[in-house]
Amino acid sequence: QVQLVESGGGLVQAGDSLRLSCAASGRTFGSYAMGWFRQAPGKEREFVAAISWTFGSTYYGASVKGRCTISRDVARYTVHLQMNSLKPGDTAVYYCAAGYISSTANTATFASANAYNYWGQGTQVTVSS
Repeated sequence: QVQLVESGGGLVQAGDSLRLSCAASGRTFGSYAMGWFRQAPGKEREFVAAISWTFGSTYYGASVKGRCTISRDVARYTVHLQMNSLKPGDTAVYYCAAGYISSTANTATFASANAYNYWGQGTQVTVSS
């Protein structure tokens, strides 16, 4: 079992930056991937970014590519999501997720919520215009 705790959400203005963090505990997961998804009211859950734990390969959703960077701290079992140039459209609850995803899997697999076994409680990000 893996527990995930997100932090770093809040209220910011358009153009600001924000860094989300997700600390994992419990079962170690050398072959896991960790990702971020978000869900705005009335919308489906959307893939934001993912990182392969073993090799650090990164994957991004189209709506955030170029504005977000995902990274991991292997020693602390923590993943970070740096978000820049935030827009009101980025307003959502951001969820951290972990799952066993082979490092050879394709991008679509990393972007699929169904590939992840564990989820955090979510952290609210609100971007005002």
